[in-house]
Amino acid sequence: MFAKGLKDVVAVHTTIASVDGEIGELRYRGTLLEDIVEGKTFEEVAYYLWNGQYPSENELHNLNEKLRQGRLLPNHVVSIIDALPANLPIMDAMRTAISAYGHAEFKEKPIEDQAIELTAALPVIVARHYRNSIFAHVIQPDPELSHTANYLWMLTGNRPEEVHVEALKTYLLLTMEHGLNASTFAGRVTISTESDLTSAITSAIGTMKGPLHGGAPSGVIDLLEEIQTPENIRAIIEGKLKDGERIMGFGHRVYKTEDPRSIILRDTCIKLTGKDHWLDLATVAEKEIISLLETYKPGRKLYTNVEYYAAAIMRSIDMPPELFTPTFSIARMVGWTAHAIEQLSDNTIFRPQSIYVGAKK
Repeated sequence: MFAKGLKDVVAVHTTIASVDGEIGELRYRGTLLEDIVEGKTFEEVAYYLWNGQYPSENELHNLNEKLRQGRLLPNHVVSIIDALPANLPIMDAMRTAISAYGHAEFKEKPIEDQAIELTAALPVIVARHYRNSIFAHVIQPDPELSHTANYLWMLTGNRPEEVHVEALKTYLLLTMEHGLNASTFAGRVTISTESDLTSAITSAIGTMKGPLHGGAPSGVIDLLEEIQTPENIRAIIEGKLKDGERIMGFGHRVYKTEDPRSIILRDTCIKLTGKDHWLDLATVAEKEIISLLETYKPGRKLYTNVEYYAAAIMRSIDMPPELFTPTFSIARMVGWTAHAIEQLSDNTIFRPQSIYVGAKK
């Protein structure tokens, strides 16, 4: 059987996540995403994806301690980051720095501990190279802050507002895992050769870098900045629809109904009403845009996707566009490592076939 791009070919049995695009359902370890996000921290959900159960108080304490230790980058990794050109794209810097974790001492650690350390290290790597790229002094991690709050702290050097920590944390939880997507598949292919976790994650980052996979929601931010205020929504959207322009943030390749992640992000934004202009604007604009899409494109079922509210969150915390895909990768590190661990638990090397269609001479 030939399926271009392996579309709809089942290559993996997994217990980590399931995606049902027809009914708009995403589950982590069999549990609906909306039942996971409420009241859970990044650290608790990461543990859940790695282990299939939530941590006990003692297990969470140990995880937090390992994450804090993982924020302290090895000296050789720091030297590599600081030696990189300031204008090197952040995804390239990430890939280079993570690959430096392939040394023998790191490989001797249990793979579960490697997963925790890489998860802790990636926000520090991103923040350090970002600060270097804008010629600003590097902010050291704060062991008293959560995974999400510490990331914002290291990017700016300012104590993050709780409204922004909550919004970004929700985004990170929702994008930790999404089945056998391109980057996750790349990581599983690499680790299936019995290579190391570092190589698998380097493969995943290289795949995430591609605009067809890890593309940033910058188009939605441009739209929100063009709208600015609720009074402008109808005129601007109608103008774009009449000109045949695509409305960014609506429609998804997988989901044929509402993206469950966008529903949760919307609910988060509604709970934070009155605390941030851009989150408020996004919730008001969505209703108007959906109504106009139903009028101008009847029957198309163009629902809000996760990029729409992700853009509102990124704009609310003034995150520059070059940090969008790296931030997505910070969340997805949990899913990548969970899949790598699962692959090794019952491994078969990936070896699909190809069909020669060239000329015979």
